[in-house]
Amino acid sequence: MSIVVNNLTKKFGSQRAVDNISFEVKTGEILGFLGPNGAGKTTTMKILTCYMAPSDGDAKINDLSILERQDEIKKKIGYLPENNPLYYDMPVLDYLKFVADLQGVRKDKIQERIGEMVYVCGLNVEKHKKIGELSKGFRQRVGLAQAMIHDPEILILDEPTTGLDPNQIVEIRKLIKELGKHKTVILSTHILTEVESTCDRILIINNGKIVADGTADMLRQRARGEELVRVQIGEPQERDEIANSLKMLDSVAVVDFDKNVKNSFLVTSKANRSSRRDIFQLCVVKNWVLTEMTPIETKLEDIFRELTTN
Repeated sequence: MSIVVNNLTKKFGSQRAVDNISFEVKTGEILGFLGPNGAGKTTTMKILTCYMAPSDGDAKINDLSILERQDEIKKKIGYLPENNPLYYDMPVLDYLKFVADLQGVRKDKIQERIGEMVYVCGLNVEKHKKIGELSKGFRQRVGLAQAMIHDPEILILDEPTTGLDPNQIVEIRKLIKELGKHKTVILSTHILTEVESTCDRILIINNGKIVADGTADMLRQRARGEELVRVQIGEPQERDEIANSLKMLDSVAVVDFDKNVKNSFLVTSKANRSSRRDIFQLCVVKNWVLTEMTPIETKLEDIFRELTTN
């Protein structure tokens, strides 16, 4: 089930929390939705779930407009809000039954669905406790269970791994990736490693506007522009001699010394060129021992900061 957003805008007084954004999420795609606090992520998610109306523009869930078909759309979406509102005085099983009733799950299927959610969200040990007695991590699992209880075609998850320990985070990532094979998922998080390991595509929003859209590799390529390689040459060659020879290569733009390691250099290639083959051939001709030649990837954290720091 696809999501198509067209010129979506949300104003609060004179402030544009979401400013004329457009994007598409295809069926079976996991979209990582990133941005600093106040960028417009949560507002966009609330609009897509029909919790909040836009000031302008439209979004269509499988050709159903959020302006006209809210009741139908809500049935197709599972939503985990950022603050994960739960009824703390209810036992886990009673709460999941309550949510299943609200979501219109067939009565003869409710217990089966509850059992599945308890299993996939790892709630078996805690299922008879009241929600208020659970740790933050287990409350987050209950939030995930309620979002999935009616087997929705679209999942919109706002910070789904908040409060989970490292083992739980790995388990939830696996679950989201598995769900993404059959469902459309929008995942908001501040954990950038989570986005890289879980999402097919990344959308970055800042000040209500989309500032980047693509895979992690695509974003790195755009940010880096030129290839950057760490090269280390074995002894006993002179550092200056190596540097000068590297600079003479036709594909090399800049050679910098790596101050941390002797006879190690940071080599930047010219635009749209790769210097690795030339460096290797140089070492063969000079009879140098090439001990390292490692491409240096731009970190997603650096890209995020560059795009969202005003």
